[in-house]
Amino acid sequence: MASMMQPQIILLKEGTDTSQGGAQVVSNINACTAVADIVRTTLGPRGMDKLIHDDKGSVTISNDGATIMRLLDIVHPASKILVDIAKSQDSEVGDGTTTVVLLAAEFLKEAKPYVEDGVHPHSLIRSYRAAGNMAIQRVKELAVSIEGKSLEEKKSLLAKCAATTLSSKLIGGEKEFFASMVVDAVLAIGNDDRLNLIGIKKVPGGTMRDSFLVNGVAFKKTFSYAGFEQQPKKFLNPKILLLNIELELKSEKENAEIRLSDPLQYQSIVDAEWNIIYDKLDNCVKSGAKIVLSRLAIGDLATQYFADRDIFCAGRVTEEDLQRVAAATGGMVQTSVNNVIDEVLGSCEVFEEKQVGNERFNIFSGCPSGQTATIVLRGGADQFIEEAERSLHDAIMIVRRALKNSTVVPGGGAIDMEISKYLRQHARTIAGKSQFFVNSFAKALEVIPRQLCDNAGFDATDVLNKLRQKHASGANYGVDINTGGITDSFANFVWEPAVVKINAINAATEASCLILSVDETVKNPKSESAQGEAAAGAMAGRGGGAMRGRGGRGMRRR
Repeated sequence: MASMMQPQIILLKEGTDTSQGGAQVVSNINACTAVADIVRTTLGPRGMDKLIHDDKGSVTISNDGATIMRLLDIVHPASKILVDIAKSQDSEVGDGTTTVVLLAAEFLKEAKPYVEDGVHPHSLIRSYRAAGNMAIQRVKELAVSIEGKSLEEKKSLLAKCAATTLSSKLIGGEKEFFASMVVDAVLAIGNDDRLNLIGIKKVPGGTMRDSFLVNGVAFKKTFSYAGFEQQPKKFLNPKILLLNIELELKSEKENAEIRLSDPLQYQSIVDAEWNIIYDKLDNCVKSGAKIVLSRLAIGDLATQYFADRDIFCAGRVTEEDLQRVAAATGGMVQTSVNNVIDEVLGSCEVFEEKQVGNERFNIFSGCPSGQTATIVLRGGADQFIEEAERSLHDAIMIVRRALKNSTVVPGGGAIDMEISKYLRQHARTIAGKSQFFVNSFAKALEVIPRQLCDNAGFDATDVLNKLRQKHASGANYGVDINTGGITDSFANFVWEPAVVKINAINAATEASCLILSVDETVKNPKSESAQGEAAAGAMAGRGGGAMRGRGGRGMRRR
């Protein structure tokens, strides 16, 4: 009786929201499934696009998983894990972002009935981890290397990988055109890993086919002063001087004061100022450079001075473009024009200013270092060009990864069906409950070919049955998007780098295990509101004090 009279122990602050146990795991699984349902329809060549409209009024049309997940602003704590794996897949390999979200959600969906039946989540996690490791091992065994091929063969193989990536994008209709452009751009930067060496410039107008690749650097004409039009617009083998200094008359700082004893001294001060700028300009001319680029402003005096001496100049060039010009031409950015030696000057075969649509572009081509490339994208609507840029980013990442890890696997759901068959066969050799869990993992992998069929409007059950029958005899068959049947993915050049699949399975398995291991969510609204009140109080204190200080003393109280 005494034990019943004991007061209840209060552990957490009043108002704390806690939910725990199996119900919490199921709730997290449902939230993740809801997120996956949003991006589900964007998978594959027949995937649909999403139009995302934010409170600022900007509109984004995309079918890139990572972009959609980032713009959705998901607030559910468990679902945020899916956003993170989509981002990690995007930064690591660039493609397969929708795949990784779908796989993670499907693994959780398959685990849900077991959790509801009272199976301990750690039993599932153990089996999932083992199955994930086996799946990755199997991908590595099935991957085909493209090492040791000639450059032409390699280019054609890389173009096939890029085309497979682009086929599911908005610019899929011109995938061959863009695939070869992407391969040339990636090969141009050689072994350098910096992605910003490939510039993508967007110019509205024209058709997609008007897009072109510059083996060098291209950037939009910068703000220019009078005298600019008198400068030559084309040079052959010019020397290029890159600067990080202003070439204009500087206005004095505020409150600058000079005391003169004689009015004639004033002229000497003015002359000194002009001499400084003319010395700088003379040094630029003496260096032998025919093109002068600066990150800071080049004023009207300098522009006219260079025009009179047949020198081209551009001020306020962005940091990124200046660094790419330096990488391409072999020049070095200078912070002084004194003692400019030949070693710091860059060079290129041809420099010209060209009209592209409504814009004028400065184009440096035939660069000796050749460590950079620029893709100039054309198209109708701004949203279309933005999406084309995102698509090309995915393709560039894929080609870079395929060059580094030169193994490919068949796409179109073929590799997923093969791993699924392999894991099902393995599951039969396991005794105990684990057999069910590995089987569920294998079944979840079939979501990729099934979704490809659903998005294209085919009968998924019929196609999957045909695929299972083919894979039982060990063939590389995947979904044929054009006919609604099945096709040999390898023979039809539907390829993707093995690293995409390995990363996707790894990330999806990790995410699903992490979500399954969470059995309690604690949310403390009090602390959140307390922080909000403290911030509001601080603002009031600051603003109120200022008002009091201003009006309180000077105004008579009534």
